[in-house]
Amino acid sequence: MFLAKVIGHVVSTKKDPAMRGQRLLILRPQVASADSPDELRDGSSTVIAVDRLGAGVGEMVLFCSGSSARQAEGMKPLPVDAAVIGIVDTVDVLGQQVYKDKP
Repeated sequence: MFLAKVIGHVVSTKKDPAMRGQRLLILRPQVASADSPDELRDGSSTVIAVDRLGAGVGEMVLFCSGSSARQAEGMKPLPVDAAVIGIVDTVDVLGQQVYKDKP
């Protein structure tokens, strides 16, 4: 599993029939800061992931990738490589809160 920030969404009208009705999000994986390991910062890559939980732009999510993505509920028949599996409330690193969802 990985942490990522939702930075956008993808709309695709022409796609594999199995993907009809699937919501696609653009995720920016989060990494520990080299200067301060108790802080998160944006990574340099992006990931497109299927989202069945309803995450929104700016939220922090948990996602899995590779064959693990198809282990999430209802994903087995889909041609996906990444899936959102949780919306994050808080992240604590070394006893310090580094992320808290807006109320």
